Amino acid sequence: MGLISLIALSVGATLGTGIFVVLGEAAPLAGPAVVVSFAVAALAALFSALSYAELAGAVPVSGSAYSYTYATLGEIVAWVCGWCLLLEYGVSVAAVAVGWGSYLNEFLGSTIGWRIPDALSSAPSDGGIINLPAAVVVLIATAVLLDGIRESARVTTVTTMIKIAVLIFFVVVAVTAFNSDNLHPFAPMGVAGVSAAASMVFFSFIGFDAASTAGEEAKNPQRDLPRAIIISLGIVTLVYVLVALTAVAAVGVDDVSSSGASLATVLEQVAGRGWPATILAAGAVIAIASVVLTVLYGQTRILVSMSRDGLMPSVLSRVGRKRVPTVNTLVVGGVVAVLSALVPLGELVNATNIGTLVSFALVNIGVLVLRRTKPDLPRTFRTLVPLVPILGVGLCVWLLAHLPGVTWLAFALWSGVGLVVYFGYGRRRSALNRVAERETV
Repeated sequence: MGLISLIALSVGATLGTGIFVVLGEAAPLAGPAVVVSFAVAALAALFSALSYAELAGAVPVSGSAYSYTYATLGEIVAWVCGWCLLLEYGVSVAAVAVGWGSYLNEFLGSTIGWRIPDALSSAPSDGGIINLPAAVVVLIATAVLLDGIRESARVTTVTTMIKIAVLIFFVVVAVTAFNSDNLHPFAPMGVAGVSAAASMVFFSFIGFDAASTAGEEAKNPQRDLPRAIIISLGIVTLVYVLVALTAVAAVGVDDVSSSGASLATVLEQVAGRGWPATILAAGAVIAIASVVLTVLYGQTRILVSMSRDGLMPSVLSRVGRKRVPTVNTLVVGGVVAVLSALVPLGELVNATNIGTLVSFALVNIGVLVLRRTKPDLPRTFRTLVPLVPILGVGLCVWLLAHLPGVTWLAFALWSGVGLVVYFGYGRRRSALNRVAERETV
């Protein structure tokens, strides 16, 4: 993949449920100041993106933050990071798939007047039996990935351009109903509300690092990976701020948060239940499906790296004739399909955020360590050290502090399971341990 494909991969993995759905979840927390929450989350992502860019240029391999921490902080820290990334990528795919189901229902309702029954489109805790659309889109994305990375990259590039066009269309329509009265009071919940919303909408920026998982498929990884990460984050931030501002100003916070398909609801308020809302829903169905594809791709490549290091079973890194890790892809697709079918959106978003913020903090620390231990290592991009990594860690910790207690409890349980797997399986079978044993002999 060249620079354009890598940018499309990152933008494609980022632009999706975050703005199409999570905006409606976060707006009640901050009021109109949810726009500021997006800016704060973007700032936190920016510092981590700069650290990612330096490590992507210095350690241009697949595996994203896992590989970077392995190279800089050692095996056990890399395991913790990789375990967090499994949570980030796997759970975020499930969250994205749940959002896709909401827009599919909106599209079906506006075109043929029929919606999938709640029993078959909602998680059990939301009053349904199974979220069938969410599971189906994950299985479709799994099938596309099994067809090879070249085909997946082409699909991603096309769908990314479609989703940007759809969001620009939304801004153009929504701005016609711009009403500054809807922006007052601007921050009814104060700084606490803005912070809580920022912790939630950080989910919207997850995926900009997807290019860093494609080190082995990139034509010129040292040159193109840093560029792709920074350019994609800039594109995404601009789109998010414009969409959030025009949505809230057009209809107010209450209407933005009244539906799972929040942006389609905004256009229904602005233009009536007509073609604008239908176009938006159709575009969202395509856009969010592409996020499922790209983030699922990232998940499989992280597992490949962990498997090659001996921390996961070797079968997960075996590739077929199309250079696709077939067993890995099938396992990931199956697990994520079950999650998306049974767990509601809000819980998935918060679980994703905590795993992501921990892994981002470790990447920032990795930059500091590598600058100290390998100061002469060739780097195609250099961030401002130590300022940027320290600010990156600080903002990650700040956002972590505003996540709910139940999310921390779930993360503690997940981490405990991860440590049991590491000490019970990975540590004894790791490549690093095998090298140490040979040297001892």
